[in-house]
Amino acid sequence: MCLVLLTGTLNRVMIVEMGVAAWLVSLMVSLPILFAPFRALIGFRSDTHRSAIGWRRVPYLWFGTMMQVGGLEFMPFALIVLSGDAQGPAFVGPAAAALSFLMVGAGLHTTQTAGLALAADLSTDAKQARVVALLYVMLLAGMGISALIFSLVLADFSQLQLIRVVQGAALATMVLNCVSLWKQEKKNADLKAQIPKLGFRAAWRDFVGKAGAKRFLWATGLGTAAFNMQDILLEPYGAEVLALPVAQTTALSAFTAAGMLIAFGLAARALSRGQQALKLAAAGAVMGVFAFAAVIFAGPMQSPELFRLGASLIGFGGGLFAVGTLITAMNLEQGLYKGLALGAWGAVQASAAGFAIAAGGVLRDLLKHPMLSGAWGEALQNPDMPYSAVYHIEIAMLFVTLALIGPITRSLKLQQMPVNTQGFGVAQLPG
Repeated sequence: MCLVLLTGTLNRVMIVEMGVAAWLVSLMVSLPILFAPFRALIGFRSDTHRSAIGWRRVPYLWFGTMMQVGGLEFMPFALIVLSGDAQGPAFVGPAAAALSFLMVGAGLHTTQTAGLALAADLSTDAKQARVVALLYVMLLAGMGISALIFSLVLADFSQLQLIRVVQGAALATMVLNCVSLWKQEKKNADLKAQIPKLGFRAAWRDFVGKAGAKRFLWATGLGTAAFNMQDILLEPYGAEVLALPVAQTTALSAFTAAGMLIAFGLAARALSRGQQALKLAAAGAVMGVFAFAAVIFAGPMQSPELFRLGASLIGFGGGLFAVGTLITAMNLEQGLYKGLALGAWGAVQASAAGFAIAAGGVLRDLLKHPMLSGAWGEALQNPDMPYSAVYHIEIAMLFVTLALIGPITRSLKLQQMPVNTQGFGVAQLPG
């Protein structure tokens, strides 16, 4: 729900209805990414939290929820001041808006990290793959339902309606998060004495000192960046190069989401049958190479069908890569510090995705003028060339990712997923 608000609804409302400068909007929306590198520290703190009743994850889920709700509560008022519809010093609007976005981002990353660690604690090895797939499916479902609700309630836009919607989202966040964490983590007063007093730096050195851990994090970052650099370019590419109408370019999100859903189901099935997670991530990277090649050739061939196929394959390859790397992160640490491993994965993935999305737009703009002006030759004087250059960079990044993954499929010596002899089905999460 918060992701839809930050990257979709508020993005458009701030620029169109409120008249805020596009560069300022993009800066505000990117602020939550600044908190992403702290996910490793959050995961470690949730591993070593010394509670009197033995809770480790619930306190971080709770305080993350409070930060998220607090940011959402005063965000609409901050945006109204930011748009200039208020009296007072000019710096108040940007400062208040920045603080609200930072609070939402901090709460979002805290709850996600502690929630993933709790899921890893609760799920058995045999059901781990299905739990991860189910989490991703529910994330997509939540985003789809939230987008539909927001589109209906904001049909008649007003500043008062915006306040109601964002504060309603804050209330829904509080209710849903409290319900979801209810009785999920068992009370264990003896656990406090079992947690070693180890500093974050020492734990981090131990973690990255594992064979292949650094290469895995680099591979995760490069692969995630490769799949996300096109995020804001696909729809403009379809409109500018293939002359597709707004309705058809908007539908690309559905093709990408469908590819991801298929990938989640196939990944869970393959992993439950003993497939190594990192090899599945490598298969996703290979699929990404073919996906971007299809998108590149769709322009010169003027083939919307090939373009839609490429968009679907991007979602499919990205889904395989995400599930494969997340399962690998879960298995990197078999002891106390699962939160640290998952936090490191989340920090690398979120940071890489955010910077890649920004880099994709910047690279396209930097390459557009010299290419279309003919400064680099007539062969590149074509509207699809700036986009194609970015897609070629993504293909190159995927090849580097594959080169990093290859050696660590052996050196990591990951715990093999137990073979599921009972067939594939929905994971039974503890109640």
